[in-house]
Amino acid sequence: MVRRQKHRRTVTTATALAVLFSSAALSVTAAGPAAAADTSKVLSLKSTGDVLVDGVHQRVYISDPKAGRIVVTDYAATVVATLTGLSGVNGLELSADSGLVYAAVTGGSRIVAVDTQTYAQSASYALGGLDGVSTLAQAGGRLWFGYKEEHTGAIGSLDLSGPEPVVQLSQQSSDTYSGSIAPEFGSDPAAPGVLAVGALESNVVSVYDVTDSGLTLRVSESVAGNLQELDITPDGKEVITASGAPYVHPAFSTADLSPVVTYQSSDYPNAVDVAPGGEVAGGTFSWYGPDVHIFSHGNPKTVRTFEFPNTGNSSGGDTLASGALAWAPDGSRIFAVSVNSQGVFSLRVLGDPAKSLPAITVSAPSSAARAKALTVTGRITASVAVPAGTRLTVTRTDLESPKGKALPAVVTKAGGTFSFSDTPPAGGKVTYKVSYAGDATHTSASGSDTVAVSRSAVTLSLNNNKKVFPYGKPVAFTASLGKTYKNRTVKIYADRAGDGKGKYLIKSGTVNSKGKLSGNLNMFRDSSVYAVYDGDARTAAKTVTVWAGGKAKVGTSISRHYKTGKIGSTTYSYVHKTSQPYFNTTMNPYPGRKQRLDIQVYYQGSWRSGGSEYFKLSSSGKSVVNLGKPGAGSVGYKFRFRSAYVRGADYSGDGVNSTVYGSWKYMYVTK
Repeated sequence: MVRRQKHRRTVTTATALAVLFSSAALSVTAAGPAAAADTSKVLSLKSTGDVLVDGVHQRVYISDPKAGRIVVTDYAATVVATLTGLSGVNGLELSADSGLVYAAVTGGSRIVAVDTQTYAQSASYALGGLDGVSTLAQAGGRLWFGYKEEHTGAIGSLDLSGPEPVVQLSQQSSDTYSGSIAPEFGSDPAAPGVLAVGALESNVVSVYDVTDSGLTLRVSESVAGNLQELDITPDGKEVITASGAPYVHPAFSTADLSPVVTYQSSDYPNAVDVAPGGEVAGGTFSWYGPDVHIFSHGNPKTVRTFEFPNTGNSSGGDTLASGALAWAPDGSRIFAVSVNSQGVFSLRVLGDPAKSLPAITVSAPSSAARAKALTVTGRITASVAVPAGTRLTVTRTDLESPKGKALPAVVTKAGGTFSFSDTPPAGGKVTYKVSYAGDATHTSASGSDTVAVSRSAVTLSLNNNKKVFPYGKPVAFTASLGKTYKNRTVKIYADRAGDGKGKYLIKSGTVNSKGKLSGNLNMFRDSSVYAVYDGDARTAAKTVTVWAGGKAKVGTSISRHYKTGKIGSTTYSYVHKTSQPYFNTTMNPYPGRKQRLDIQVYYQGSWRSGGSEYFKLSSSGKSVVNLGKPGAGSVGYKFRFRSAYVRGADYSGDGVNSTVYGSWKYMYVTK
């Protein structure tokens, strides 16, 4: 309802207004040239008051009341200047020619003007000690500021059009803004005759006509709960509010505050900004959902949403700082300040916000035969429907066209569906990618699906499977490749047991006219050997594996004997019954390896076992076993000894070589 206006008081320059053309009162820290664009950068802020975008110079101004400063960034969120010495600075406004930024400074009760090229203060307008000067708006050629007056919020104006600045106070209607917080404003340069005002504590929204003589109340109603912010549309016909409740962004007629449309956002609305083209950005305090909601004017459904990531240490994502949302004048970006659970602020640059974000689903058969037709279907969907007949490009990527081959374009049908047929010339993994270039109301988009297209089987073999070779023997492993389409290259890999190298290449090349390719490997250890054919557009890939053994290397001898001699054709070491002969073993070393010592005695015409025992090898692969004194009972007896490597952890302690038995060493005991 319409309420009576209070009497306006005029304060002259001589009594309450000081104009200081000096940059000394404002400290400016400038940064270097602008960097490349980023989607988000951390800012050194303690709080946020207001966000202002200068489209002419592509600068973003963010006030920080707690720190008493304004941070200036470029469109890539890189800080280019910091303006300090502004205690309690809050509301920001840009002059019509984009030459000045006006800032409401609570400390000192003033409005300062900052040059947008030099960031130097060009003027400071004292407001006679008013309390709580914090909000600003421009309408009707004047600056309007909110402040506190006794127990109510109040409205004042600063007129800079004449030879001397003029301040007028108490221009609000009677008893409209009870409480202790300065009112919020909603205005638009395209509607200079309309000013919307919101009382944050009483949740009252008022609409004023701005005339040469001041403000005339048009309508005032309580229309929201926990009012946070408001803005008006460029035609001045609607005011949109952001309130803690209800969980929407409602728009009201500025004629009578009757409901016009309810923009469906989400829980805890805390910001709203209307673009010059009428698009609405609604901000919400949302840990577990979208933070910024974009609407076309008059359409209650979102065109697009943005959800901030979690950069803090809580379970929920970063949240939008209250009121910290502003369009670039050309509508190409939205600038939003977020804060995480640790109190860290970031400036986020949200590109193409008014464009719907399409999604393309592509469905192709999971498998198909090469050189036979297949059909691919799909659909493009968006919050703003893509019209039937929209052209989509199609690309096929396969082994013959690894960089992609353009196929005939396809056009959408009603509901965004599409389909096309293709005959894949190459087998293997074939990917169909469908792309949409976007338009004035949609971003670009693409989707893809993959088909496993059949290829002919190939014959591939590798020799020497399960063969065992002497220690260190160079062995040729030969791969044999059958008929293929184009590719005639084979690779041979080896993986030696226990060397820690894994599979490594020993040979790669084109097979000869007989389809053969050989690679050499010295058999120091058991090895797995692989022949690999990568396939081609019509021939399937194949790998074959063989296992080949490499025996351990064993050398033995008997020492501390007094002579050698032959008994029959066999050489014996002769030892006295009182001596202590040694049996010596040398084996290729491996950590934890043991040799098995076998003992036999010749008795009643045959060799009979005298037992076996494992002895640990040194790190160099040596073992010396004291056989002890044979004694008088052994005189005239023949003995033989050998050392063995027995593959397995429970035997010689490892499995990196194949089992091997050393040669027998013979001993004869005398008196």
